[in-house]
Amino acid sequence: MHIGAKYWGNHQCEFTVWGPQLDFAAVQLVSQNDRLIPMEQQDDGYWQAIVSEVQPGTHYFYQLNGGECRPDPASHFQPEGVHGPSQVIDHQFDWTEQHWQGVPLESLIIYELHVGTFTPEGTFDAIIPRLKDLRELGITAIELMPVAQFSGNHPPQEKDQGHDYRNWGYDGTYLYGVQNSYGEPASLKRLVNACHEEGMSVILDVVYNHFGPEGNYIQQYGSYFTEAYQTLWGSALNFDHQHSPPVRNFFIQNALYWMQTYHIDALRLDAVHAIYDLGAFHILEELSERIKELSAELGRKLYLIAESDLNDPKIIYSPNQGGYGIDAQWSDDFHHALHALLTGDRIGYYQDFGQCQHLAKAFQQAFVYDWQYAPHRHRFHGRTPQGCSPSQFVVCIQNHDQIGNQLKGDRLSQIISFDALKLAAGTVLLSPFIPMLFMGEEYAEEAPFTYFVSHSDPELIQAVRQGRKQEFEAFHYDGEPPDPEAVETFLMCKLNWEKRQEGKHQILWSFHQHLIRLRNTLPSLVHRDFQSIQVGSDEDQQIVWWRRWNEDSQVVCFMNFNSATVTLNLNIDSFVGAKILDSALEKWMGSGSAAPETLHAGEPVTLSPQSFVLYQSTLDG
Repeated sequence: MHIGAKYWGNHQCEFTVWGPQLDFAAVQLVSQNDRLIPMEQQDDGYWQAIVSEVQPGTHYFYQLNGGECRPDPASHFQPEGVHGPSQVIDHQFDWTEQHWQGVPLESLIIYELHVGTFTPEGTFDAIIPRLKDLRELGITAIELMPVAQFSGNHPPQEKDQGHDYRNWGYDGTYLYGVQNSYGEPASLKRLVNACHEEGMSVILDVVYNHFGPEGNYIQQYGSYFTEAYQTLWGSALNFDHQHSPPVRNFFIQNALYWMQTYHIDALRLDAVHAIYDLGAFHILEELSERIKELSAELGRKLYLIAESDLNDPKIIYSPNQGGYGIDAQWSDDFHHALHALLTGDRIGYYQDFGQCQHLAKAFQQAFVYDWQYAPHRHRFHGRTPQGCSPSQFVVCIQNHDQIGNQLKGDRLSQIISFDALKLAAGTVLLSPFIPMLFMGEEYAEEAPFTYFVSHSDPELIQAVRQGRKQEFEAFHYDGEPPDPEAVETFLMCKLNWEKRQEGKHQILWSFHQHLIRLRNTLPSLVHRDFQSIQVGSDEDQQIVWWRRWNEDSQVVCFMNFNSATVTLNLNIDSFVGAKILDSALEKWMGSGSAAPETLHAGEPVTLSPQSFVLYQSTLDG
């Protein structure tokens, strides 16, 4: 069932809403002096009205049971915010990417960004001039943090500055509506169209595990929630109990909507471990099936990427294997293992990591915990991803959560050395997995990225402040986090984009670009499977090394996480190779390298502190 306001053209619009607990529903056309049109009750609790003399841009509410008027739960645009009227949208758009076929999953190099802080303007249109720089870097996909309409307040002193809406986006309450402070629906389409013209895919972060707290009127329409399960945000969404089919339809239609209407190439599904469904046909499997049908209909591959805390390959296994058929999932283990080695953190979930063997195992199979006892969790965790491909896992060393989980929102550039930043970049970009960078990471952005909101309910504001304090208490941080409600907290998170052309920032940008070129051109790095990689580690010397191959092409990489120079002897199957990258070289602002130009099996290799060196077999080709 199609839901929301579907503009047909010729001043006709079809309004459909699910309201099984309503006795009466009507469309109130605010733009036509509150003209009221009764809706007819349909099967399964839906209400519908086909209305003439409706122009695109018309503002409307739904009147419920002859009383209060509320926005459309499937509103396509909320020009006045979460409490204001919904708007009828004509989705006609002059697309110029008719021959676009998308970027294959294995070729994705993802760049995660927050629309509000990526540019001074904080809009979709403002991103477009920066796409060429991202493409030059080697990025093949941008991932937008959620753009569904979230709340904002309007104090006069802030509204004039354009900063009245501040949120990470995970508090969205109108999942079909484009965030009004980022631009109108056509603005997002212009961005997607421009990305495709640059040869870049667009991934959209969507939240299907909860609704935001402010402007959340959806429960007044129907049983969207169940008390059978609880999440971090309260009652779980009702995907498997009574009256669940229309709830499932709401979210499946949402996914299809973004891909059909906005030409989005992939969806990143937030925290699927908080999506509860004990039915025989899991909502994630149904969603995957419907996206594959749409992909076949459109003639180009569409993807689903899950964020999951479960370390469960069932998410990416095919339905024939008893899985959900999701295309890829994040590997938090890779991040945690690398972060713990680089920073020395051992608090919170980092206490489950910190050894070189953890990162080596993450390189070998993406998951460190594959039904092993995890001390932080106080239980066994995970399962071996047997039969999976590296291109089914997304890895990173920085993302919105991991930076935001620092007390002050500090990026790695504020925590570790410049040499360690290069080591981190090499670990992620030369891995066999899908790499993801967080905006500004490529040039060592120094602005923090901490949590920020802009609510209008004083009690909610206080609850958010208290919640942040409690989160950091669990990590045993000392001090106070920045006030998430303060406009200054938001403003300090804006990128300093001009720095990418200066000094060490430009060096690191070029280093990332060089790594991406190697990833895309060396046959042994282009070929990605778990059968063509050998990994080892030395705990005493803090070394992780790996060898990858494809037919006659081979590379060997030595990564030194030690703060001191180390020398190691490894006899790697009669390997003979030439050095093709050394992060300790002065051209990369290193202190200088003692690693030999040619590597012969059995000969010692000396590595500078927090550096890595890459050798290519001289027999290649």
